[in-house]
Amino acid sequence: MGAIADIYADLETDEVSEEEFREAVEQKIEQMGGLADEETAAMLIAHELKDGEVNGIADIEPGMDEVKFIAKVMAVGDLRTFERDGEDEDGRVINVEVADETGSVTLSFWDEQAVSIDEGQLDIGDVLRIKGRPKDGYNGLEVSVDKAEPDDEEEIDVQPGGTTSIEALTLGQSDVNVRGLVLDTESVRTFDRDDGSEGRVANLSIGDETGRIRVTLWDERADRAEELSAGTAVEVVDGYVRERDGDLELHVGERGAVETVEETVEFTPETAPIDGIEIGQTVDIGGVIRSADPKRTFDRDDGSEGQVRNVRVQDETGDIRVALWGDKADKEIQPGDEIFLADVEIDDGWQDDLEASANWRSTVVVLEDGATTQPTGTGGASAAEQDAAETGLDDFADGEPAESDGGTATAAVETAAGDGSDDASEDGEVVEFTGTVVQTGEPVVLDDGEETMSVETGATLQLGQEVTARGRLSDGRLDAEDVF
Repeated sequence: MGAIADIYADLETDEVSEEEFREAVEQKIEQMGGLADEETAAMLIAHELKDGEVNGIADIEPGMDEVKFIAKVMAVGDLRTFERDGEDEDGRVINVEVADETGSVTLSFWDEQAVSIDEGQLDIGDVLRIKGRPKDGYNGLEVSVDKAEPDDEEEIDVQPGGTTSIEALTLGQSDVNVRGLVLDTESVRTFDRDDGSEGRVANLSIGDETGRIRVTLWDERADRAEELSAGTAVEVVDGYVRERDGDLELHVGERGAVETVEETVEFTPETAPIDGIEIGQTVDIGGVIRSADPKRTFDRDDGSEGQVRNVRVQDETGDIRVALWGDKADKEIQPGDEIFLADVEIDDGWQDDLEASANWRSTVVVLEDGATTQPTGTGGASAAEQDAAETGLDDFADGEPAESDGGTATAAVETAAGDGSDDASEDGEVVEFTGTVVQTGEPVVLDDGEETMSVETGATLQLGQEVTARGRLSDGRLDAEDVF
């Protein structure tokens, strides 16, 4: 067929005809002053045509000069007009959401192209060959389209209006629908924008069977965070994916929503064993609350007031002090509760003891009705036993408590709480309990290293003080007559 015909055939493109390709080759030879033969010039043109091609939408980044890809139309927006500086005629733009098996992206069509689409020349489900310029738009990644042509032969296995899993989310996606279980919510915060207006923002965390993600709600959507509670199954509609401090976040703006759904959404927390964590790690942990200090407030350097509450969490392998900062200090947590903490940072704490910090990026979930977490990687239990002991937050969706076939984690919780051992004392019996004060106030909580005891006493005690309390048991608490 000849060198030019062979190279053109290898391109497998409908972007230019073979005649146009040959004309471009001749122009290239002229530009190079005869320094390139037909084959060399044809290879150079082929390289230029291939430049910008990506394997999928997930490979598109805002800094690219130009991209070429194939995608299916998922949604078509409304035509909008705007004034151009120094021009009498208004500009026109229409946004089209497209997707492939790797992700989704917003296309911006301008002027005549936008009018044609508004007149019905593009349908949901159409497959397009697209060439355009990526940019970081208001709602995430956008591609400003230079050229888009239909491709009736290409098949893309995505369905309009469908949902995606948390694990499948990628940076730059927009208009995505994700179903998940609400794990944690935060209060609405206000801030001042550069234009002098007041903005509003709130956060919640959701999880599904593939993972979990932090959701950021803006302005009018921010109130939704305070309307939802942990355990509610929701669908985030028309969200867009951004990055913050290296982690993906799902954002909801004026075009999006968070709606409750009737379907069951499963989420199974997986936790690291406490005795294996190290300083500098960011980990997920879970277990039973051994002690909970009162909330403390403090003044920040900028004059604002902050708050923190310390709790101690124990699993089958060990225990650790956890600092709950900000809104997380307001959570109703007490000794004996089971808890799941995601994305806590491990620091060097008091007296060289490790300490976990639950800050703005962390998720704190109080598990209901005996739902438990099982540390991963413990080694002592078989995979079947670990699977049986894990119970996810999907139990919140229908209000039914989780069942544990193996019973391993549940047994550990009861022993740590001091109410499940075989030799437990009975109400009315006079007992002595010696331990370290890990909580002051009402009640005082003592910890002897193996179990905790809530003590009713008028004595003034300090954290870290070792004491013995003597008195009668009543409803699992020690009504102390003497503390020494």
